[in-house]
Amino acid sequence: MKTVKPKKKKKERKEDIEAETEQAIEMKKLENVLFGSLYPVEFGKNIEEDKQSALFFTDRSANSVLTVYEEDAPMGEIVATEDYAPRKPVWVDEEEQKTNINISKVNRLRKIRKEEDEELISGSEYVSRLRAQHVKLNPSTEWARFDSRERNYSSDSDQENGDFDGILQTTEDLVVSGSAKLLPGLLEYSRLVDANAQDPSSGPINSVQFHRNGQLLLTGGLDKKLRFFQIDGKRNTKIQTIFVDDCPIRKAAFTPDGSQVILSGRRKFFYGFDLVKAKMDKIGPLVGREEKSLETFEISPDSKTIAFIGNEGYILLVSSKTKELIGTLKMNGTARALSFANHGQELLSTGGDGQIYHFDLRTMTCFHKGVDEGCLTGTAIDMSPNGNIFAAGSDSGIVNVYNREEFLGGNRKPMKTIENLTTKVDFMKFNSDAQILAICSSMKKNSMKLVHVPSFSVFSNWPPSNRALQYPRCLDFSPGGGMMAMGNAAGHVLLYKLNHYQHA
Repeated sequence: MKTVKPKKKKKERKEDIEAETEQAIEMKKLENVLFGSLYPVEFGKNIEEDKQSALFFTDRSANSVLTVYEEDAPMGEIVATEDYAPRKPVWVDEEEQKTNINISKVNRLRKIRKEEDEELISGSEYVSRLRAQHVKLNPSTEWARFDSRERNYSSDSDQENGDFDGILQTTEDLVVSGSAKLLPGLLEYSRLVDANAQDPSSGPINSVQFHRNGQLLLTGGLDKKLRFFQIDGKRNTKIQTIFVDDCPIRKAAFTPDGSQVILSGRRKFFYGFDLVKAKMDKIGPLVGREEKSLETFEISPDSKTIAFIGNEGYILLVSSKTKELIGTLKMNGTARALSFANHGQELLSTGGDGQIYHFDLRTMTCFHKGVDEGCLTGTAIDMSPNGNIFAAGSDSGIVNVYNREEFLGGNRKPMKTIENLTTKVDFMKFNSDAQILAICSSMKKNSMKLVHVPSFSVFSNWPPSNRALQYPRCLDFSPGGGMMAMGNAAGHVLLYKLNHYQHA
C-alpha cells in the first residue's frame, strides 16, 4: 500500500491556507465597499492604486490658495492661509483696473457670475474669477505647487510614523461640502465611464441607486439580476451579481440606513437582501391581502416602513424589520405614486383621481386632500429633501411644483408649472440640496430634463445633443451631489460628473 509523502501533505496544507487568506481578503473588501470608508471616492481615481494609504486624511481644499468666491476676502485678492503667504506678482498690468468686462453676453463666461443679473466686472476681478474657476474645475493640479508638495511630504512622513494625533484632536472637517449656489442656464457636467460597463444588463434598467456612502451603486432590471458596482468614475468595478429567478425586477432600493436592499416585481411577493449577512429572503404574499403586484414601493427616511401600492387605491404599510403588514391607507382613486415627508411620519400619494393626499402615519388618517391643478391622473410625486416643496407629475407630461406649507394651507396654485415633457411623467427626483429636479418620461427617446429649482428654468445644455440617453427609465444622484447615474431601456447605466459639486 502506497503512503502519501509528507511533502505533498505540506503542499496541500499550504494551498488551503492561501485559499482561506484570499477568501478573507475578498470578504473584507466587500464589507468595506458596502459600508463605506472614512473618505469619499475622488472622481477618476483608482481605488486600488495605493493600498498603503493612511486610514485618515485631512482634505485641505477648503483652505486652498485660490478659494472660489471666498465671502470674507476682498474682491480680486488671493486668500492667505496659515500654511501659505501669497507671493507678490512679478508683473502687474495696470490696465486691468481700468477695463470693464461684460460677462453676461458670452455664454462661457456666465458660469463665473456670482449673481444671476450681474453684468460688468473689473479686469482684475475677471482674472481672479477665472483663476478661481480653474482651481474649482481642476483640483488635481494642486500637487504641482512647491508649497503643496512640502505639506504633502510632511503629512506622508507623519502618517508613516503613525502620528494621527493632529487629525484626531482637531475639529476640522475631513470632507469639504460645496455650499455655493448653482446658477441657471448651463449645467457643467462631464460624461464618465458607464456605471455598469463591466456587466451591462441584457434588459431594460428599472432601478439605479447610490448607497449612502456614495461609493456603491445598485442596478436592477428585467433580466432578473441585481448588480452592485463600486463607483470611482474610472473603472466602476463590479462587486456582485445576484440572480432572482422568479422575479423580473421592477424596483430595487437601499434602505436609507444602508443595511438592506428591497426589490420587487410584478408579483404577489417581494425580496429583502441583508447586506450584513449577504442573505436573500422571500417575503409574501402579505397576510390578509390578495394583491396582484407589489412592484411599486417607497421606503421611509427612518428606514422603518415600506409603503407598497396595492389594489383599488390601497397603500400597504410593511415593517422593514419584521416584513409584516402593519397597516393600510385608502385613496378614493387608484394609487400610482408615493413619497414620504416629515422624516417618515407623513406620506404623500397621487393617482387616478388627480388629487394629492397627505397621510399622517402616526394616526393612520388622511389629514389633507387637494386637487393637483390641471391633472387628470397623477403618475409621479417627489418631496424635496428639506420638505419645503414637492413636485407632482401627470400622464399628460405636466409637472407642478408646490410650496408644501401653502398647499396644506389651502393655496392650491403651483409655484411653477413645467411643460417640457410631452408624454407621461414616469420618474422625478430632487438632488441632495434640492437645487436640481430631474423629470423623466420613458415613452419618448431622450425625454429627460434637469430643472434648476431656484429659478424653475430648464438647463439648456441637457439632455446632450448626441441623443445618448436613449429611452431613460430611472435616475439617481449621489449623496454628495457629485455624480448622477441614469438607467435606460438599452440596459446601460450612464454616469455623469456634475462639476458644481465637489464630492460623490
